[in-house]
Amino acid sequence: MSAEHYFPKNYKSLLSLEETEKAIAEIKNFFQTYMSAQLKLRRVTAPLFLESKTGLNDDLNGIEKPVSFKPLGMEGVTAEIVQSLAKWKRMMLGDYKIDLGYGIFTDMNAIRPDEEPDNLHSYYVDQWDWEMAIKQENRNIDFLKKIVKKIYATMLATEFLVYESYPEIKPILPEDITFIHSEELCRKYPDLSPCQRESEVAKEFGAVFIIGIGGNLSDGKPHDGRAPDYDDWSTPTSKDQKGLNGDIILWNPVLERTFEISSMGIRVNAEVLEKQLKIKGAEDRKELLFHKRLLNGDFPDSVGGGIGQSRLCMFFLRKAHIGEVQSSLWPEDVINNCKKNNIYLM
Repeated sequence: MSAEHYFPKNYKSLLSLEETEKAIAEIKNFFQTYMSAQLKLRRVTAPLFLESKTGLNDDLNGIEKPVSFKPLGMEGVTAEIVQSLAKWKRMMLGDYKIDLGYGIFTDMNAIRPDEEPDNLHSYYVDQWDWEMAIKQENRNIDFLKKIVKKIYATMLATEFLVYESYPEIKPILPEDITFIHSEELCRKYPDLSPCQRESEVAKEFGAVFIIGIGGNLSDGKPHDGRAPDYDDWSTPTSKDQKGLNGDIILWNPVLERTFEISSMGIRVNAEVLEKQLKIKGAEDRKELLFHKRLLNGDFPDSVGGGIGQSRLCMFFLRKAHIGEVQSSLWPEDVINNCKKNNIYLM
């Protein structure tokens, strides 16, 4: 196999292809409408590619290389297909002069050629990217939790919508989401990897928000990688814990594993950007357009994140593979092995 896959025993999709296509449209339409009302977000149009020298394209963990091309008629310019719009959204808050307490969201379609395709990952990524302008005094963990709860309320409402349309798909999400810091998990499960820790806590609670992704923990390692120029993962939230960001993690009963739906957080201000660039040895980025403007105070404080559209549909429709809710490109061995296990990719 090209990457590790998991094939549930005796798996069979609960919905036909026609029902699946209809359900995908219903989920996406409902979720974005409900979420935008909850968070006071206005829909905006997003770019498919950005100029490479601006620093606007997300470099994710710092090692993934974007697809690029040289546009005809623009000598000396290299364009990059977006990997996410974390920094572009922040710039738009300033340029659109969005009022505090309000924000924007967009359909983000990205290509990540370095992704290893498996049950949860594809070369193609579709998500809702959103960003909200906030007051400086809202740069705290309690405010972040308030936003997480609103997103989770949207998920609960969407799950009920699916159940109303397809009664064979029973709701399974807990009424409340549990908050836990990555340092707590590190100390509770010192012999487990971060992914294994997530599985333990997700299985126990069903839905969790893991706080503090990117900064080193007490074992000297981060829970997971984060770029230094969007989420604030180095600001202390208590005496011995850091981070104003995190991931929404669910327990997926079909795959019997942890299942990330969203990565989000309060964004860096000028002070935190300087600090995190130094930690990552990336101070040269201060010469890029986005970073210059942020350091110059052009953008408001903000909170934002991304919510996987295909991931969400996959979870709510109890699918075993992301290719069952998303049309993409797959290695031949993946296609063949999926068919043998009653999984039919779009």
